[in-house]
Amino acid sequence: MKQFLHRHQPAVTGGAALRAGVGAALAITLLGLLAQWSGGAWLAAFFGASCVLLFAAPAAPFSQPANVLGGHCISALAGVALAAVLPSQFWVAGIAVGLSVFAMMMLRVVHPPAGGTVLVAYLTKAGWGFVLFPVLTGGLVLVAFAWAYHRMMGGKYPLPPGN
Repeated sequence: MKQFLHRHQPAVTGGAALRAGVGAALAITLLGLLAQWSGGAWLAAFFGASCVLLFAAPAAPFSQPANVLGGHCISALAGVALAAVLPSQFWVAGIAVGLSVFAMMMLRVVHPPAGGTVLVAYLTKAGWGFVLFPVLTGGLVLVAFAWAYHRMMGGKYPLPPGN
């Protein structure tokens, strides 16, 4: 039972946790402001999950810009494509997630929150425009904000090539 309860994640300082929480809050607030200003659907649950990685684990491979953007876009494409050609069935949702995981792994752009992106795209029968907006556009805003925020806080994001 111990192996299920053991926390492998290292301890962090309260300051680091606060900076991560503030960064995530500001990033989602920025998307909310863009939604209010433009009337567009900038806010999505999968972007909230991306903020966990971007601000709590910015050095993780899954948090890097290519992963955030590539993972979300590939997953959106998979969900939209399957919604266009297959019936609305629970088993197709499973195929959609499996296809997006396969594609992200093959292209080396795994981003766990994108597992939500594919489901949203499939379940809502999103059109092809969903890939560009809100997925790519919102992802670009989050990555740009994460870059600026981490620089402002004295951190580094993204990782340099070769890491």
